[in-house]
Formats: sequence, structure tokens, C-alpha cells
Amino acid sequence: MKTAITELFGIQHPIIQGGMHYVGFAEMAAAVSNAGGLGIITGLTQRTPELLAREIARCRDMTDKPFGVNLTFLPSFTAPPYPEYIAAIREGGVKAVETAGRSPEQYMPALKAAGIKVIHKCTSVRHSLKAEKIGCDAVSVDGFECGGHPGEDDIPNMILLPRAAEELTIPFVASGGMADARSLVAALAMGAAGMNMGTRFVATVEAPVHPNVKKALVEANELDTRLVMRALRNTERVLKNKGVDELLEIERDRGAALKIEDIHDKVAGVYPKVMIDGDMDAGAWSCGMVVGLIHDIPTVKELIDRIMAEAEQIIRQRLTGFLDGTLETRPARAVA
Repeated sequence: MKTAITELFGIQHPIIQGGMHYVGFAEMAAAVSNAGGLGIITGLTQRTPELLAREIARCRDMTDKPFGVNLTFLPSFTAPPYPEYIAAIREGGVKAVETAGRSPEQYMPALKAAGIKVIHKCTSVRHSLKAEKIGCDAVSVDGFECGGHPGEDDIPNMILLPRAAEELTIPFVASGGMADARSLVAALAMGAAGMNMGTRFVATVEAPVHPNVKKALVEANELDTRLVMRALRNTERVLKNKGVDELLEIERDRGAALKIEDIHDKVAGVYPKVMIDGDMDAGAWSCGMVVGLIHDIPTVKELIDRIMAEAEQIIRQRLTGFLDGTLETRPARAVA
């Protein structure tokens, strides 16, 4: 399948693995890239630019296909050394960067000078247009269904994607709620040129996380995520667990007086405890509503091959069937 996204990044399939804290290691990125998608190393999981350079080199040893690095720009009293991280990306020969969080505008000259294609994750049309204006090559449009930070507008992808298609001239992918062939075909129908999957890729054989995490994703359903930190206007969608229940109780008790310090222990330093140690009740960790569509733990190649085969089937048989009168009345159940 050829789209503006496959052409932009030089990949076989229009599927991107989003940056995920303590998931986006070389093993994950290489598996996705080897299967024809665009794998992404999560830059800030590597605590220093030197460690990121090593992780990029490790990924180079695992794949000869294109892969990218995620850089999330966070508000902080002591900001990470972003110029040094960008230097590590440039010197590692990486030609794709997924940016997220705050606007990457001040770092765009350095990224573009290195010949790097930039795809910025946005939760609104206005932010997508700003990304286009500052020179981003593509946008990852992130709907309210997504795991992590969905923004504060609460617009789901059934509305957000067509609106992005109406306004943008650069290509975009759908992010949030993406899990299978149905997701991909729907995203393409609404104007996207591909899709970005996060939570779905965690439940794969190659995902370098504790087995408890994968088990939790398979067992959860679409009702098992919660929104936290709404009062702080830093909303995050996370998987329900004991730590999250305690966090929400604190939020209810504190109300409008809530401060980040009140819930610090439930949101800071959680990822190593969950992803490495398998402590599923440690606190808040990002998970999308798409968890309700995850029923198995395939290899990354099995997952991507299945998505592409079923997408072709949906387009050639189910959708054209509406036009030529050959549609089967009961579509096959997709396995995510």
C-alpha cells in the first residue's frame, strides 16, 4: 500500500509505532521497521544523549530499514539537553523524528538542517496547523481515545480526523484508537495517510515489557481506562489499577485545590516499576481505550501482516460489495 506517509518515510506499510516511555527501545523499533512499518525509539527514556546514541546504534544492528526517534518537549525547571539529543539523532543517521508535547519550533532549524523528517503529534486542528506552519513534514492527529495525553478539547477521531483533512495540506496519520485493519481503513477513509499505534504494539511478543503488562492489556476492556490530572489541565488517559483508584480519590478530596505535589507518588517514576518490574498497581501509566480491541499477543510481523491483509480484504470485498451488491451480510470479526 502506497500513501503519502509510506513515500515520506520510505516504508512499506502506513503504520507508525508511536514513542512510548520504557517501551520504545531498540527491540521494539527494529521489530516494527523490519515488519515494514516505522519503528520509533523513545528518546527521553534514554537518560542522556550518550545513552540515546547507543540505543540508536543498537537499533542499527537490528534493522537496515528506516526508523525514527521520539522527542517529547516537556515543561520543566531543568529541561533535558535537547540540542545534544538532536545531535545524537543526527550523528546516528536517523532521518525521522516524532515530536510531541510542546511545539518543536525552536528546534526545527537544527532538525531540518540535518535532513530529518518531522512528524508532530497534535490533539487539535489548531495545533496541527501550527505544526504545518513551522515546517513539520507530517502530523500525528491524536484523538480523545488515545492513551497518554489527549489534550483538553475531548474531540474523538470520528470528528478530529475529517476536520484535519479539511484544513491540512501536509499528510497526517490517525493516532488514538488504532488497533487493526478496521482502524486503518477507517483512518484512510477520513483523510489520513496511515495510522500510529501505541497501546496495541505493547501487546506483542517483541515489546520489551514485563509479561504482566501484556496480560493486563489482553484482559482489560474499553471501560478500563481512566482520565487523571484533569484539574491540572494535564489530562492523561491511563489503565485503571489500585494506584490509579487512590490517585482519583486524592483528586476528589482536593478538588480545585489539587496540586501536582498531592499526586506525585502516583505519577512520577511509575514506568520502570510497571514496565520492568511488572508492578501493575504502582500508579498511573498510559493506556488507550483501544485496549478493548486487544485480544492476543502476536509477533509484530504477524500483527502488521494481518492488518495489511485484512485491510485489503475490507477495501476490495466489504466496501466494494456495497457498490456491486456482492456484500456478505455478516463481516468477519477482525482479531486485534
